[in-house]
Amino acid sequence: MTGNHKDRSITRRRALAVTGGTVAAGGLAVAGYQAAFADTATTTAEEATTASASASESSGCMTLMASVTEGPYYLDGALVRKDITEGKSGVPLTLRLTVVDATDGCTPVKGAAVEIWHCDAWGYYSGYTTANPGGSAPAESEDGSTADDDTYLRGYQIAGANGVVKFETIFPGWYTPRTCHIHLKVHTGGQKEDGTYEGGKVNHTGQLFFDDTIAEEIFTLEPYSKHSGSYTTLDDDMVYDGGGASSGLLTLEAVHKKDPSKGYKGFLTVAVDPDAENTGAGSGGGGGTPPGDAPSGAPSGSPSASASS
Repeated sequence: MTGNHKDRSITRRRALAVTGGTVAAGGLAVAGYQAAFADTATTTAEEATTASASASESSGCMTLMASVTEGPYYLDGALVRKDITEGKSGVPLTLRLTVVDATDGCTPVKGAAVEIWHCDAWGYYSGYTTANPGGSAPAESEDGSTADDDTYLRGYQIAGANGVVKFETIFPGWYTPRTCHIHLKVHTGGQKEDGTYEGGKVNHTGQLFFDDTIAEEIFTLEPYSKHSGSYTTLDDDMVYDGGGASSGLLTLEAVHKKDPSKGYKGFLTVAVDPDAENTGAGSGGGGGTPPGDAPSGAPSGSPSASASS
């Protein structure tokens, strides 16, 4: 798609979070929907048991998505928080993910820490705000928000008894040569400490993807429309392998069917092996290696000093 966009403004610069990758299990749409849209604050042990039983009926749970690179924009030390926007403008996205154990009948993984990170509406990542997203876009500093340049659109959530985590964010933009996506990592064995997640290990690193039709419609809206150029579709992306939910493709539900600017709910069941370890760093995982996953002109080393501290 070639984006020829309009005009308007956005908002910027506050403070908080970081990091991410993904695992998905195919054939879990029904169980994933039920568990993912349960309210984590009111979920009972009975609901968790029901979700587990429903999930275990699906043989697809045992097929894990291949790990992919974490990309060049991972930062270690994201905050544990539900809302990661920090005032960044964009179409609202409520992301609900259900983490299950693929080696134990798809039972919910209580205590799993899900970490996500993604670019803003113009294709910029926190910590790397001068990297060129490709095409034509305003400088990241022109967005007018109060977001912290080192932490926006990054964060952790820790799963309760039903294995569900929820994030409030915005629909990601895009950058050359990638399709619209969110990075994700699933951690186990660590704990929350001083507002961040410490210890444990990374069980899976992956990415979440969006239907082309929905993404292209959103990119005609403000502030996305200020970024023009050639958008990479799912079929042409270097990481997405066409496997649907088992490859990280989110199920999306519009908040208001006739007005996409009102936002979307996205959900997916993420099946992991709690004994496995895959950080997605370096060239492992097959799915593109840095800087192939990076916007043109992206730094190949570390972020700014404040971001890495």
